[in-house]
Amino acid sequence: MKLSKYLKNNFLNLVLSMVVIVIINLMLISFKTNNQAIIGINFILIVGLIIHIIYDFERRKKFYNKFLNDLDLLDQKYLITEMIEKPNFYDGEILYDSLYEIDKSMAEKIKEYSLSIQDFKEYIEMWIHEVKLPLASINLMLHNHKELSDKKIVEQLKRIDDDVEQVLYYVRSENAEKDYLIKETELNKVISNVAMKNKDILLENNINFEVEVGNKKVLTDSKWLEFIVNQIVSNSIKYIRSGVEHYIKITAEENNKSVILKIYDNGIGIEKSDLNKVFNKTFTGNNGRKVETSTGMGLYIAKQLCKKLGHKITIDSKESEFTEASILFNKNDFFEVRKKSK
Repeated sequence: MKLSKYLKNNFLNLVLSMVVIVIINLMLISFKTNNQAIIGINFILIVGLIIHIIYDFERRKKFYNKFLNDLDLLDQKYLITEMIEKPNFYDGEILYDSLYEIDKSMAEKIKEYSLSIQDFKEYIEMWIHEVKLPLASINLMLHNHKELSDKKIVEQLKRIDDDVEQVLYYVRSENAEKDYLIKETELNKVISNVAMKNKDILLENNINFEVEVGNKKVLTDSKWLEFIVNQIVSNSIKYIRSGVEHYIKITAEENNKSVILKIYDNGIGIEKSDLNKVFNKTFTGNNGRKVETSTGMGLYIAKQLCKKLGHKITIDSKESEFTEASILFNKNDFFEVRKKSK
């Protein structure tokens, strides 16, 4: 708050105060008051006016400067009423009370909105679990009756199953920390589950699935990691390149600080200009125009889940040659020490 702007805002009050002082002086002169008395009275009036201006300016300055500083520090601006004290001047009190009512009203609306969103999420999760049952039954019937199965049917069922699972994990991704359990997990088991889930589509497309991860273990949630790996493998299957022998190779590297899981394929690859956007929500890029089933959500959700779990996911690729996704798992020293001490 600046003094110059304060004085400009109170210009009319200052003019009126000066007019009052002039009138008082004229009255004193008309009553033939002693000059020394007039000077003394003028001194008191002017000093009193200056003290009033300084006092009023300082209390307003203290309140509004703190108000603006606290507002600037807050990420959630609507919480400003929790940070400031009620001022001791009338228009400040009006502002404070108004902000309090606005904040209260908005908090009620946010709570109402959050509850409706939570209800919707719970319904979606319930619907997904329900719809997965008939999908699993159809897959089982096709598996048991090979004569009824067809490549296109298998592909479409796999696509529906992936999309349904994608919705489930997207709904949960905002509150992933409430649903995951970090523990030592064998990479082989996770990859084996992914391979089983994609077995039919891998066979249909003659894709060699190579795994070289040894007995390496990582600290993660196996269910979330399985979803992440499945999204990458599904993309590898989706973007196969014609005219070559297709393969997906999964390896793992380990050092003192981390384990890196790498998923490599010799598919159509990704354009260089699209590489830094592949984790963006709904981004499909040039490859999305070639494959109509692309939604641009799989890698976005995988990235969000990795962030929640404390992992780092990156993708390297060269168009018409390869794509390699890497997931970095940091080692937990405390966990290792505790495990050895048992």
